[in-house]
Order: sequence, then structure tokens, then C-alpha cells
Amino acid sequence: MAKKSSIEKNKLRRKLAKQYAGRRERLLAVANDEARSMEERFEARLKLAELPRNSSPTRIRNRCEVTGRPRAYYRKLGMSRIALRELGSQGLIPGLVKSSW
Repeated sequence: MAKKSSIEKNKLRRKLAKQYAGRRERLLAVANDEARSMEERFEARLKLAELPRNSSPTRIRNRCEVTGRPRAYYRKLGMSRIALRELGSQGLIPGLVKSSW
């Protein structure tokens, strides 16, 4: 099980990224628009830098929904390999058969 603080910090990042997504998208569109003047683009970059760092979607870490583990994460299932193996052995994941010989 991961530290509670790490899990909560990641939840806060998800919330902030969702909250600032529209504003960030508009500022990036202005900053990357080559048809606009340099001053206008630079102003957009400065406003973008004023946004909270944790509102950037690249700071979000994929974590297991069951244990909070950040490594060996399967995107399709939303969990780590360890949780997948445990739940698969218990027969709680439909269609998954754990091999044994």
C-alpha cells in the first residue's frame, strides 16, 4: 500500500488539472499561434507560468486503484500487476485465468 499522502497529493493534482484545463488550453493556443504578435504570445506564456504547477496534466501519476502503487500500472485495467494477480487468483476479474502448472 502506498503512502496516504502520495495518494492524496495525486488526487489534488487530478482535481487541479481538471479545474484549470480550459484556461490552460486557451493560453497554449494563443502562445503557439504563429499568426499572433510576439508580445501577445509572450504575455500568454507568462500567464501560463502563473498557473499552479500541479494543474499541469503531466504531473499526474498513474496509480493503482486498489493499492495506490505507482509502478507496474496497467492502463487498461487501472491497477498494478500485483493487485491484478491477487484479484485474478481470487476469480474477481471476469475473463482472467491465472495460469498454473
